[in-house]
Amino acid sequence: MCPQESSFQPSQFLLLVGIPVGSALLLVQCLRWYRSRWLLGTCLKPDGQEEPVSPSTPLPEYDAPRQCPPATLPEIAAFYQELHMPTQGQTIIRQLMNKLLVFSAREVDHRGGCLILQDTGISLHIPPGAVAVGRQERVSLILVWDLSDAPSLSRSQGLVSPVVACGPHGASFLQPCTLTFKHCAQQPSYARTYSSDTSLLDAKAWRPLGRPGAHTSLDECRILLSHFSLYTCVLEAPVGQAARKWLQLAVFCSPLVPGQSHLQLRVYFLNNTPCALQWAVTNEQPHGGRLRGPCQLFDFTGARGDQCLKLKYISEGWENVDDSSSQLVPHLHIWHGKCPFRSFCFRRKAVNENEDCSASTNEIIVTMHTFQDGLETKYMEILRFQASEEESWAAPPPVSQPPLCNRLPSELFEQLQMLLEPNSITGVDWRRLVSCVGLCGMKIR
Repeated sequence: MCPQESSFQPSQFLLLVGIPVGSALLLVQCLRWYRSRWLLGTCLKPDGQEEPVSPSTPLPEYDAPRQCPPATLPEIAAFYQELHMPTQGQTIIRQLMNKLLVFSAREVDHRGGCLILQDTGISLHIPPGAVAVGRQERVSLILVWDLSDAPSLSRSQGLVSPVVACGPHGASFLQPCTLTFKHCAQQPSYARTYSSDTSLLDAKAWRPLGRPGAHTSLDECRILLSHFSLYTCVLEAPVGQAARKWLQLAVFCSPLVPGQSHLQLRVYFLNNTPCALQWAVTNEQPHGGRLRGPCQLFDFTGARGDQCLKLKYISEGWENVDDSSSQLVPHLHIWHGKCPFRSFCFRRKAVNENEDCSASTNEIIVTMHTFQDGLETKYMEILRFQASEEESWAAPPPVSQPPLCNRLPSELFEQLQMLLEPNSITGVDWRRLVSCVGLCGMKIR
């Protein structure tokens, strides 16, 4: 090799190696710059626009557990203070610390007392002698409508009652107190009560309370309490046995008014307990929904599939707005007592574009079928709905009542009210008997 050729090798080497390396470094820098701009663009929209938020559902089936900041000590103290403040016999519905609660509180002395949550079938009886002579204790009875407080259940377990709390948590008495609430299990011997020895704001620790059937009658749970805590009832069928519970199907809608072009109908699939129906009524109040007719019972089995709701008939002059005439409710949403609902939206038909919708029919009649998947030919309930513009949707005027007779002691009066007030899934209700024989309220008194 000649000296001239060897003198050119370093420059050639730099040209051959340096240029590609420099180009690669420049390309890497460009990619880094582009990536940072791209990532920034995904977080910040042009002109300061935020990511679009999906529209909120006006009627939530049930609230998912919310991640809330830890409560401060003053907030916790105010929470329990409001729960244990005497309510003068009234039942209060209120949202406290992100929990929807129904509660009543009172002071009890050595004569005992009774707490009743109106229209829920829930009561707490403190017997005479449970409180020492000369002492007064504040007690509270709470229906928990926050479904995140319910036990975590397996596919074979079904929730058949509300979650009820007695307060103050951990309080004990000289005599056992009796907590009573409704359940909807078809086989009471399969229903087992559970207890969580925690306060309302703590993480729950649910454990069985006795053997299945120990605290259940036909449609009621009755627990003798040694101290106060949280309680509920779970359906647990033995291996190889089918567990069933009663549902109540409740239809809600808003009033039909002249000129209204659309009407939405909602069907709730609820545990057949008074408090479940009251939850649906409370859930509908902000939206003007009202219960249409009596609820229908449904025999729901834990070994079958999802619940189907099919639209079968719409009266002339109306049409279904939804894409499908069939709706499906997941099996576990009903089996675990999540209070789900399904809705249909209907629209008035117009003959032509220039015709006012008010010229259409002023009445709507709807027929729906509901059944568990795979059982359509064996068991099905028919739901019929009818609404018209002429019917009165206004609440009936209050009826003037004579003053209550005070010949009965207040304790006895409260015990009679507790026994007569709750509904029964069997239909054995003294108020239905009264209506059948045609007696009015004055004759009952």
